[in-house]
Amino acid sequence: MGERAVLITGAAKRVGGAIARELHAAGASVMLHYRSSAQAAGALAAELNALRPGSAACLPADLLDMGALPRLVADTVARFGRLDALVNNASSFFPTPLGGIGLDAWDDLIGSNLKAPLFLTQAAAPYLRERRGAVVNITDIHAERPLAGYPLYCAAKAGLLGLTRALALELAPEVRVNAVAPGPILWPDDGAFGSAARRDIVAHTLLRREGSPADIARTVRFLLDDAPYVTGQVINVDGGRTAHL
Repeated sequence: MGERAVLITGAAKRVGGAIARELHAAGASVMLHYRSSAQAAGALAAELNALRPGSAACLPADLLDMGALPRLVADTVARFGRLDALVNNASSFFPTPLGGIGLDAWDDLIGSNLKAPLFLTQAAAPYLRERRGAVVNITDIHAERPLAGYPLYCAAKAGLLGLTRALALELAPEVRVNAVAPGPILWPDDGAFGSAARRDIVAHTLLRREGSPADIARTVRFLLDDAPYVTGQVINVDGGRTAHL
């Protein structure tokens, strides 16, 4: 990856942190966006800067605040002098059973999973065009295979999948836009999936095991660094789960 600057949303921990470490190990400078995980983001930036001074920084922002999105891009360019890639990783995830869906859930799930990636990419587009850069959106296998009890989340991720293809068209030929759709990688922190549910999901995964954040991170790196003729595509990193649903 070499001399490149990448903005990663939701980069303080979990999958976002793994993406940041992977791209940094490939030589990129990384801007770590976070919403509330200031301590984790600061620790990760310090870890990466210890390996290569000046190569990592972090910025707080609420992605539901539309005014914050252009500032994230501008601050990244101001810090590193360029922007070569954007990884839209940040996401809200929680159940919304039909009959109880309210506007707050709509604003949160659509805002974080669809609206923010659109407007962040729009803000980044001039810089990405200049660098002939790339965008990777983190979608979900449930964008195409809905998960019961999560209709709004699935719709938001389906929108992001459609947006990926639409932006690939809009930003061609200078900027490539692709998506990575994780399967069972990390379970939610809220305990929504108990041990029985987890066993059932893994049982319907052809490789019969969970994946890891590193699996997603390596795929993001591939799309940014080793796929110059790939755009408008989604790669399911799911152990074969979508082939068996």
